[in-house]
Amino acid sequence: MTNDELINLAIEAREHAYTPYSHFKVGAALLTSTGKVYQGANMECSSYGMTVCAERVALLKALYEGERKFEKIAIVGGENRLDYTTPCGACRQFLADFGVDVEVIMAYENDEEIASKVFTLKELLPEHFEKIGG
Repeated sequence: MTNDELINLAIEAREHAYTPYSHFKVGAALLTSTGKVYQGANMECSSYGMTVCAERVALLKALYEGERKFEKIAIVGGENRLDYTTPCGACRQFLADFGVDVEVIMAYENDEEIASKVFTLKELLPEHFEKIGG
């Protein structure tokens, strides 16, 4: 699957966001090593600390289905933005638990263009926590 296809699935996922407080919708699309894609959108709660990011929604759906190896994730936030939405530290760490070589595609789309940049989780979270004993 191309990065552009994954970005388009993240844009599609963003439409399912529940954001009555921030009104900032984020969509994510996570590609597994088996070729399956899991989409997620952010889900807000009036107790802000219980809000779940789009990346973790996609990851939790994949984990529930038994997936454990991931290739890349696309993240798109807001509409008509001119900058990228980056994954928060919690999402970076949660994803890093399954490998730091996962590509993270951050994209924005507005009326004129879709732009993206790609990092590995290792680049975004160089000193990630690793579980003891492998």
